[in-house]
Amino acid sequence: MKAGVLALQGDVREHAAVLADLGASPVLVRTPDRLAEVDCLAIPGGESTTMGRLARRYGLVEPIRERARAGMPILGTCAGMIVMATEVVGGEPLLSILDITVARNAYGRQVDSFEADVAVRGETEPLLAVFIRAPVVEDVGEGVEVLAELGGRPVAVERGHLVAAAFHPELAGETKLHRRLLEKVG
Repeated sequence: MKAGVLALQGDVREHAAVLADLGASPVLVRTPDRLAEVDCLAIPGGESTTMGRLARRYGLVEPIRERARAGMPILGTCAGMIVMATEVVGGEPLLSILDITVARNAYGRQVDSFEADVAVRGETEPLLAVFIRAPVVEDVGEGVEVLAELGGRPVAVERGHLVAAAFHPELAGETKLHRRLLEKVG
């Protein structure tokens, strides 16, 4: 299976490594042609504004939206969650493919980064979640399932073939959400 990683900016190598460890063939996606080759897509953490600028420049926004509408599984972590959201407090949404409202950097600045064990619905063991300038999910739309919470707030959500997390499982070498992504490929 070819598992794409949006390779515009952010922790691309870490996502590719987790996907490879799970038996997928990682493909670094920087163009619509490369996107057309993959069975699923991981959108990494990084800087959502920079990712948005580069995604527009390389003509990836509409092709990603089209693939999402066609049912391609997508996982977004941290900034990836932000670019997937339909509403971004104080900002403009990019892909608008997942009906959630997020606030960027709401867990604080870089110095406020932390790790936490997070229980994920459907998993027997918690996963280690790394929060770095993470978004807060302020609202989830109809049909969006909350997979994990921290302090009473959603930190991982799912709707059909779309999964998003406010944290970085890839930085801790966690595989649970990536496995969930690969299992959605039909």
